[in-house]
Amino acid sequence: MANQNHTQNIQGAGIGALQQSMAGVIARWVTKQADYATPVPNLSFFRREVPSEPDFCLIEPSVVILVQGEKQIAIGGEEYPYDTSHFLITSLDLPATSQVISASPEQPCLGFALKLDLRMLAELIAQGNVPPPQARGAGSSIGLGRVTADLLEPCNRLLRLMDEPDAIDVLAPLIEREIHFRLLLGDQAALVRQIASVDSHGYRVAKAIDWLKLNFASSLRVEELAARVQMSAPTFHHHFRQLTSMSPLQYQKWLRLNEAKRLMLNEHLDAASAAFQVGYESPSQFSREYSRLFGAPPKRDIERLRSQASNVA
Repeated sequence: MANQNHTQNIQGAGIGALQQSMAGVIARWVTKQADYATPVPNLSFFRREVPSEPDFCLIEPSVVILVQGEKQIAIGGEEYPYDTSHFLITSLDLPATSQVISASPEQPCLGFALKLDLRMLAELIAQGNVPPPQARGAGSSIGLGRVTADLLEPCNRLLRLMDEPDAIDVLAPLIEREIHFRLLLGDQAALVRQIASVDSHGYRVAKAIDWLKLNFASSLRVEELAARVQMSAPTFHHHFRQLTSMSPLQYQKWLRLNEAKRLMLNEHLDAASAAFQVGYESPSQFSREYSRLFGAPPKRDIERLRSQASNVA
């Protein structure tokens, strides 16, 4: 028992040192509250200096690791709090709300997100060098995994490539492959596998989501979309809702409303023009559904967001 405790203490100290190293890298490159797309493909940093209210976002298939602070993701009424001891992993593009729980200017919330490479995962699985995971219960597309030194070590090396720009093209793919391998050995292996397996329901739902993201302004017939991914309509509807906490039509509506919000905020379109551009035929229906999702009519919501942005600036 004493030896086991000693080993755990050593591993804990190793995790702390790795997190401190990564926090130093992120803090050097992101000096104010922001998201930062790094020169390393698929890798982004983020920094938050104050707790925040829930904010709508679309999470890509990725692993999100905090090295300082605490955040929370909410999907379909389920909350997933995570911190430096647990990472967040998602296997589908998921509409969610993200919230910073713990952060301050002295101790900002620092972390990074690495997009999952589904082809790389499939190759690793096909090689047969990873053991099958323990069976999961109900299907899921989001999970919280335990942070280990084995996972953080290659992550630290990936972050430190920021100081070796000439080595990124050669070394980043090798390090990312090791990270994917560690995820396939970890406690979220089943979730990671489901999206890389071409015969899985998760893979087919992911293909349907890809189509929706490109065609959200088009009219949607669920039967046709189900046939496109080679599933019956009832089976497709069941697994889509199980994995995303939404129906296909609700998912399309979420995409439309968020794109309309972007058009009004960034491209200064009025509400009616934005509504027609994202596929709505009735501006009044658009306004009702926008208010239901965002808590205020389009014009008032955009004015509030611009006011907040000018106060921060």
